[in-house]
Amino acid sequence: MDEPTILLTNDDGIESAGLRAVYDGLDAVGDVTVVAPADDQSAVGRAISHEVTVREHELGYVVEGTPTDCVVAGLEALVPETDLVVAGCNRGANLGAYVLGRSGTVSAAVESTFFEVPAIAVSMYIPVRDDTAFADIEADGDSYAEAVRATAYLADHAFEAGVFEQCDYLNVNAPVAEWGPADIEVTQPSRVYEMGAVRDGDAVTLHDRIWERMAEGDIPDPEGSDRRAVVDGKVSVSPLTAPHTTEHHESLDALAETYDPAASP
Repeated sequence: MDEPTILLTNDDGIESAGLRAVYDGLDAVGDVTVVAPADDQSAVGRAISHEVTVREHELGYVVEGTPTDCVVAGLEALVPETDLVVAGCNRGANLGAYVLGRSGTVSAAVESTFFEVPAIAVSMYIPVRDDTAFADIEADGDSYAEAVRATAYLADHAFEAGVFEQCDYLNVNAPVAEWGPADIEVTQPSRVYEMGAVRDGDAVTLHDRIWERMAEGDIPDPEGSDRRAVVDGKVSVSPLTAPHTTEHHESLDALAETYDPAASP
């Protein structure tokens, strides 16, 4: 492939330091056009709008909408010749199977796969505890250096290596640059689930206990998982397919055969 046309989006908003850092890194790889939300759209998943306002921006386009809106509008109306979608870099990790569907960053990558356009979702792990608001965390462009380096490398080499012939998108998570140079490790999303809830009168507080464990470096995730790799100071790269894929289930076939639509509920 000649120099690829890259659509860059995110969920932190078009003015985020992470998006600008990735834009600068990808500029040496291909022709980059940003189509990103006007403001923070973190944790919106694959929420989509009926109509969005689009404005021109020095990096491309700013969209009054979600990351999914940006991908659909970008691939269908703004940058239809796109070869690769990159989403990020997110301020905060997107690790673990249960997180993937919530993340606006990952959802942007997933949306692109339905257009048969491969994608890379990239996030940076920042050691924080669950009670810390990500909006209060400062991360300048230099902090994203390892995430940018890995993303640019993958965008430059993945097509020729045939990576996207075997997966739909890559979920990349990198440590902060202050941890030093980081090797790439191919991983799978962790299945460890540490969500909890505490009731206090009429309120129930939801919290993810894994963040505290990660900040302390004490996690239950096995070798080969995305979370383990990042806590160990490596860049996690998980090759994934679009959600809701199916496999043949003989037990469900048998159950369907015994169903009687005329029977009483």
